[in-house]
Amino acid sequence: MRYAGARHAGVTEAKIAAIDDETSDLLSPRERAAIRFAEKLAVDHRKVDDALWSEMRRHFSEAEIVELVAHATLYIGFGRFNEIIGIEPA
Repeated sequence: MRYAGARHAGVTEAKIAAIDDETSDLLSPRERAAIRFAEKLAVDHRKVDDALWSEMRRHFSEAEIVELVAHATLYIGFGRFNEIIGIEPA
């Protein structure tokens, strides 16, 4: 379920597998920054530090960062909501 949207958008299985592989060259530095940022938001948003903000600003405009935060937190919230009320992933 976690990667269903990526598959639907045509992302290859190899690229999906690369999400968890820091050594893979299938993801760009911009994509890696977004993944690190989203993971920090999901696990402990208080650990989004100045270094990560600087990295994000090297790769994204302020508007893009706002959009990433909005989407990431929305989907994190949906995931937690589903878990709390017992909805199983499709």
